[in-house]
Amino acid sequence: MKKYILIILILFSPLTVFVQADNLTSPLNSIVPRPVQIVPGSGNFIFSAKTLFVVENEEQAAIVCNFIDLFTRAAGITPALNIREGKGQVCFTTDSSLKSEAYLLEITPEQIRVKASDTKGFFYALQSIRQLLPAAIESEQPVRNIIWSIPAVTIQDEPRFGFRGLLLDPVRCFIPKENVLRIIDCMAMLKINKLHFHLTDDNGWRIEIKKYPRLTEVGAWRVDRTDVPFHSRRNPERGEPTPIGGFYTQEEIREIVAYAADRQIEVIPEIDVPAHSNAALAAYPQFACPVVKDFIGVLPGLGGKNSEIIYCAGNDSVFTFLQDIFDEILTLFPSRYIHVGGDEARKTNWEKCPLCQKRMKKQRLANEEDLQGYFMKRLSDYLRKKGREVIGWDELTNSSFLPEESIILGWQGMGTAALKAAEKGHRFIMTPARIMYLIRYQGPQWFEPVTYFGNNTLKDVFDYEPVQKDWKPEYESLLMGIQACMWTEFCNKPEDVDYLLFPRLAALAEVAWTPAGTKDWSGFLKRMDAYNAHIAEKGIIYARSMYNIQQTVTPIDGHLEVNLECFRPDVEIRYTLNGSDPAMSSHRYDGPIRVTQTQMVKAATFMNGKQMGETLELQLTCNKAMAKPLLGNKQNEKLLVNGLRGSLKYTDFEWCNWNRNDSISFTIDLLGKEKLNKFAIGCITNYGMGAHKPKMIRVEVSDDNRVYRTIGELNFSPEEIYKEGTYKNDYSIDMGGVSARYVRVTAKGAGICPDNHVRPGQEARVYFDEVILE
Repeated sequence: MKKYILIILILFSPLTVFVQADNLTSPLNSIVPRPVQIVPGSGNFIFSAKTLFVVENEEQAAIVCNFIDLFTRAAGITPALNIREGKGQVCFTTDSSLKSEAYLLEITPEQIRVKASDTKGFFYALQSIRQLLPAAIESEQPVRNIIWSIPAVTIQDEPRFGFRGLLLDPVRCFIPKENVLRIIDCMAMLKINKLHFHLTDDNGWRIEIKKYPRLTEVGAWRVDRTDVPFHSRRNPERGEPTPIGGFYTQEEIREIVAYAADRQIEVIPEIDVPAHSNAALAAYPQFACPVVKDFIGVLPGLGGKNSEIIYCAGNDSVFTFLQDIFDEILTLFPSRYIHVGGDEARKTNWEKCPLCQKRMKKQRLANEEDLQGYFMKRLSDYLRKKGREVIGWDELTNSSFLPEESIILGWQGMGTAALKAAEKGHRFIMTPARIMYLIRYQGPQWFEPVTYFGNNTLKDVFDYEPVQKDWKPEYESLLMGIQACMWTEFCNKPEDVDYLLFPRLAALAEVAWTPAGTKDWSGFLKRMDAYNAHIAEKGIIYARSMYNIQQTVTPIDGHLEVNLECFRPDVEIRYTLNGSDPAMSSHRYDGPIRVTQTQMVKAATFMNGKQMGETLELQLTCNKAMAKPLLGNKQNEKLLVNGLRGSLKYTDFEWCNWNRNDSISFTIDLLGKEKLNKFAIGCITNYGMGAHKPKMIRVEVSDDNRVYRTIGELNFSPEEIYKEGTYKNDYSIDMGGVSARYVRVTAKGAGICPDNHVRPGQEARVYFDEVILE
């Protein structure tokens, strides 16, 4: 008897998973996010035209109809559906003991039994069945010669967090309704239940408002600057054509909301105030501060000083305008939550505006941050009276007037500003930019489309743990969940959005659903591959960045050590040193490659004999500085002598930069006297990110590291420094055959970017990639 009890305990332990064959048809390798408990059985259940679904009510019938439609399109069969009648092969039973969104799924060769306490749970059970089916179930056309079978399995499942969100930004890049619907369906398959719809910003107004038609007539359209990256685009001039944009009609919004609701997704609209409002103010400039005399246009990029133009906090008609807008928004979106923005509001004009200053005096506000607090509280109170709950970005915590019962979305850095709200008892959601902003690079940057701000890889998203060890216990109870943000600054078409979203969205789902401490990277990759096959059938071209190689080239004792890594552990790396392309017959990478001379290293990843990623090409070039030590042994400066040039992406880990740009200095020890004819150094300009050449570069030499003599100096004018564009230059100095052991390089940054720069007031940063001595 004890033996049987032990077996039962093992079977139903929440940490128990029984392993079937290692293939994509195994339930262990098919469902994202991973269920809490999954016990494989024996045999398979096969769907056919004779399959009968029996449900209890109309709500259950509605979600089953959508599921049956998959078979109608892809299989050319239509299983039957009855409400409370018949002996079905797929049976729904309400079990009130289960939590909301939880489900119990029992699949045998003869029958499928589904239990849940609400429609959400039944829907998620169907999504798990959907992922167990062949990927061809997503086809829009009938597919022949497919057996529509799923493996026998018992699944008990429930989410870790109630709020599992994705922000979608159709402002910077307009996303047509059809593409939004497809993304929603892919979200639903992953059991993501909140769509944060970022509908307004400086770069466009994307929703029809009947009372204020100019919001879309003017605010939805901007000048064409698509030949220049987002961060480098100049502001519009009065009278320029504005062909770029688009918006959703109210009927399209209703369709999106209904489509999402059918898939258990709540659409949360965001109307961003008081900042990120140039599109609205381009249409209705009277709602800006009266001190603003410049032309207000819809911004094609960052905007520079123009982004400081925000709603006037001292003008009562602004609040009437916004309340009118929200009145229409509330009729379109039945969501419990409304997002009001509140981020990145620079108070330059409020400080000069007589109306804003009068408001501050009347309300006895200490500063402009509290004026924003007043602004947000006044609007939030209006929405709360309408029965809605307000979400805002974490800048709301900068004011002592944190709107009552507001929910804070923690985004800056690691999102820790949200904890200031938690300290006051406010609920919060985590979406840290350093991990959950999907606009960042998702793999080795040499292969990726241009964006900015470094890497947020698939592995980074998967590894994220929102609940930190140093949190106070009460914080966790206030954490509603997590969200990823798909900003579209560097997208020019809907396919660009898909590329950045997938497959990282699957990693978000895994973090949001899976119990803490139970994630498994290797298992996730297999399940994600099965999910990717499903979305590929839907026409989505997902990123394959996870198969690409990241290199680290380090100078060590006179030679270079080349390390290659891919964050997929199930691939192998093959490489060549003779210039040929790698193949399965090439050297297998098992550890660092030693390089002592000019060398071309080519490498790629392989799985089951097939090349999976792009070919990495590393041209390592020998010169008298290569692999020589730098005094002080600073890690970042080793990039200057590692023989590898950087790409046009200054964050690709091959560009050296400094915390202070006003006095850059480093010294190379050649380990003996060398005859030197030429000095050269590589420098990158990325105008939009404020990366510029220094105003001065000086080269000095010494025999003893005490007495130095100047060999040459380069100086650059502001016109040369702030030239627009993204490009690399090598700057050289004739050394005249001097003999020396030590070479010291000094550089001085250009200082603060001027007022007409796209990043006025920001320090110009210096980036060098390689020192070359001949």
